[in-house]
Amino acid sequence: MESMIKKLKNRKYLTLIHSNKMEVINALGRRKTSVARVYLSKGTGAVTVNKKDYKVAFPITVLQAKIERPFQLTDTIGQYDVAVNVFGGGINGQAEAIRLGIARALVKVAEENKTLLKAEGLMTRDPRMVERKKPGQPKARKKFQFSKR
Repeated sequence: MESMIKKLKNRKYLTLIHSNKMEVINALGRRKTSVARVYLSKGTGAVTVNKKDYKVAFPITVLQAKIERPFQLTDTIGQYDVAVNVFGGGINGQAEAIRLGIARALVKVAEENKTLLKAEGLMTRDPRMVERKKPGQPKARKKFQFSKR
């Protein structure tokens, strides 16, 4: 194979040879201050988050269901291995960032997945962020107790 590649100088042909076998597909997911880098590859359905199983990293079943949701919608449960590096925020923000990253990676695998995932709202990045604290107030919206005199 390598000798054949060395003989071929045509770059278009080389990319066609490479695209036949699935390599690692990476995608990015964000939610609040959490950032998840998702690496999707063919496999048995193992999901690892920060080098731990996702059921150990997210012991709450609701959060586990959020991570599994893109696979349920596209009927690809057990077909891909997922490795995730996630940091920032809390566990809910991290789980939703992973969900967005997995959804984006599945769209890179097969474009027909986009309509299924978009109908459920999994392709949209949630823009809500924590509002900043203002000067002269204890919090973003809360005011100090008003004193008439």
